[in-house]
Amino acid sequence: MKLTEIFQVYKDNIMPTYNKLPLVFVKGKGSKLWDINGKVYLDFFPGWGVGNLGHCHPKVMQGVRDQIGKLIFVPNNYYHPFQAKLAKELIYQSFPGKVFFANSGAEANEGAIKLARKSGEGRYEIITFENAFHGRTLAALAATGQKKYQNGFEPMPEGFKQVKFNDLAAVKQAISDKTVAIMLELVQGEGGINVADRDFVNFLRKICDERKLLLIIDEVQTGIGRTGKMFCYQNYGIVPDVMTLAKSLGGGLPIGVMIAKKEISDLLAPGMHATTFGGGPVICRAALGVLRAMQKEDILRNCRNMGEYLLEKLNLLKNAYPVIKEIRGMGLMFGIELSVEGKQVVDKCIERGLLINCTHDKVLRLMPALNITKKEIDQAVKILSGVLKECA
Repeated sequence: MKLTEIFQVYKDNIMPTYNKLPLVFVKGKGSKLWDINGKVYLDFFPGWGVGNLGHCHPKVMQGVRDQIGKLIFVPNNYYHPFQAKLAKELIYQSFPGKVFFANSGAEANEGAIKLARKSGEGRYEIITFENAFHGRTLAALAATGQKKYQNGFEPMPEGFKQVKFNDLAAVKQAISDKTVAIMLELVQGEGGINVADRDFVNFLRKICDERKLLLIIDEVQTGIGRTGKMFCYQNYGIVPDVMTLAKSLGGGLPIGVMIAKKEISDLLAPGMHATTFGGGPVICRAALGVLRAMQKEDILRNCRNMGEYLLEKLNLLKNAYPVIKEIRGMGLMFGIELSVEGKQVVDKCIERGLLINCTHDKVLRLMPALNITKKEIDQAVKILSGVLKECA
């Protein structure tokens, strides 16, 4: 299909639920994407964090190719070995508990919300945070602390209280005899790359223990190495009661995971929660390939090293261009807050072959693959510097 034909087919046949850029990609490898005309782009925002290993990583592709010729689908009332292997590996990497497999981060968060309510013995309220993002399904949307995503879909399901992020007093005030859990992202991605304070997180763990509340950590975007540890909570010296994962775990294929500690992991009995395609053979082989690559290729070390290198380069840009107000982040997850609208910066970067993102109007998001190289970082920073010079 020609470019104009593709655009027209989308207009005529696909719901307009995304603000689309006029780009048609046909090939990806590592941190590079090729469009339909053969132009090469450096991808510094691979799928909202889906591409922690870049595009088409060999270990992911090997597992998918091997499995897809043998067995694609098994319903979850049967067993298959790769779901067992993946569950065992996830528990080994995280904390003692059990796994529920789904297809997306929103599904994983829905499962966590249902599990919390089931554990509550009449308690049902969940405290979440302003600028949080937990998904597009109704309960996950009600947990999301951004009204712009909720507008037009009211009434929201009840039972959620949003309070200010990193505010101990606000959390204390919000807890009532109906509270069953506290749910948060340790780095708010869609919220503008806001990082949770260490003291704040330790306070949440302490108050959850004291008040017998569940601490639910949404690691849909931060999980699988994005912040320099396999899971972001490991940077804080605490362990959650429930953790949700998605995005990068599948290496490009759809997966969602809820992990719950053993004390509550059997509360959802048969018939209480399910999803048809969760944890199928092909996706489990892909996810096992992701975890194998993380271990064999020393990805976490590279993430930490390249994160420090990229931060150093971004701070040089901040010193050079007053348009940069603040740089926030952890590992290889950075937000660059500007004093001007970020769209013009994103558009000009794309013109020059660099793919980045903007959230909250003025926060540029950079989340390159965790196996990114210094050469690729230098290339990206050079493009961004040239664009900022024009926009300053």
